[in-house]
Amino acid sequence: MQQRTEGNNIVNIIDGARTPFLKNMGVPGPFTASSLAVKCAQPLLLRQPFTPQDLDEVILGCVIPGADEANIARVVSLRVGCGHHVPAWTVQRNCASGMQAVVSAASSIASGESDLVLAGGTEAMSHASIQYNEAMATWLGQFSSARHFKDKLLLLSKFRPGMLKPVITLLKGLTDPVVNLSMGQTAEIIAHRFNINRDEMDAFALASHQRLADAYEMGLMQEVETIFSDDGNFYQRDDGLRPDSSMEKLGSLKPVFDREYGSVTAGNSAQVTDGAAFLILASDRAIEKYNLPVLSRFVDYSWAGVDPAQMGLGPAHAMAQLMKKEGLSIDQIDFWEINEAFAGQVLACLAAWRDEDYCRNELGLDARMGHIEHSKLNIHGGGISLGHPVGASGARIILHLSHVLAQKNAERGIASLCVGGGQGGAVLLERQAR
Repeated sequence: MQQRTEGNNIVNIIDGARTPFLKNMGVPGPFTASSLAVKCAQPLLLRQPFTPQDLDEVILGCVIPGADEANIARVVSLRVGCGHHVPAWTVQRNCASGMQAVVSAASSIASGESDLVLAGGTEAMSHASIQYNEAMATWLGQFSSARHFKDKLLLLSKFRPGMLKPVITLLKGLTDPVVNLSMGQTAEIIAHRFNINRDEMDAFALASHQRLADAYEMGLMQEVETIFSDDGNFYQRDDGLRPDSSMEKLGSLKPVFDREYGSVTAGNSAQVTDGAAFLILASDRAIEKYNLPVLSRFVDYSWAGVDPAQMGLGPAHAMAQLMKKEGLSIDQIDFWEINEAFAGQVLACLAAWRDEDYCRNELGLDARMGHIEHSKLNIHGGGISLGHPVGASGARIILHLSHVLAQKNAERGIASLCVGGGQGGAVLLERQAR
């Protein structure tokens, strides 16, 4: 159970929490990114034997903070009562921003720089800004700087209604500017590469909803905190969950990204959502000082780069690198969390590991990695059923995997996700089975 992040200090995950993930309904949701993070962190910190001021730092991942949320980690830190002296900083690695925050916290503790860190991610995708296009921005700049009335009249004569066409930043953010493909189009590419068909995708999506529904009914979603909005409403569960989903309902949906030949639909893709997740990481010194429990131990991590046009294969690469570094085989991993950006994307990662040519030529291995049992993968559902607030998902899968290991009295697990722009991240967790 030796710690293998940079440095010699053991990194412990002692506790964590997340908000319900709330589906984007086409209008700004009831919470901003910072308010989600605050509502997530408050109950988590209130139940600790230390105060928020005892934290050494706060690290938060976020992709699209609001205009008044610059360095959103600092905003949240101050609002949850950490005080002026606790430093806070924000990280951005697209879909892996929350994972990057946790990795950064783990590295800080392993090196001895910190003993107690609050780390996680937040995103309010429904609040993604709508911007003026370049023509309108240029016109406004010229109009505001015009000194004479006749100059303003001339500019007014040049105004055209088309200049009011907005820039939808959420759509821009979900499109890779290098290969000019949306994330859904990249999922179509790798599904086609590994012959993943529509029925397989829909069956995977159905299982995600069924597993999440069962987990809630069995009381296994312990990390989800009830949150209250200013209008008096409260939210206890991920509201994108569809317990009544079926193959027939999923099969009735039309492809979104390749309408003629595609298989990726809204039903077998992650939901666009708002949500936040936090973990508390601690050194052995902090464990002893505050008599803290240990939920799991953060052991190691790996980042990988892939072709942006096939970005969904990132987990196959990151997990392979991590396992090679640690000398682990598939049968030594008890449970897996792979973020469900798209059903076809997760299935393609599994297929890549079973493909000897891919493992040799793309992963640089001597043989194929092997088969991950579906019974050990995302056992309580994932992004398809509960949503994928991009800044938060990386933290969520680490937190939930920690709970799964505890619930199952298991020893070892890997959490991984693909990253827009062509990357993958993976984290290895361990705990002492009893």
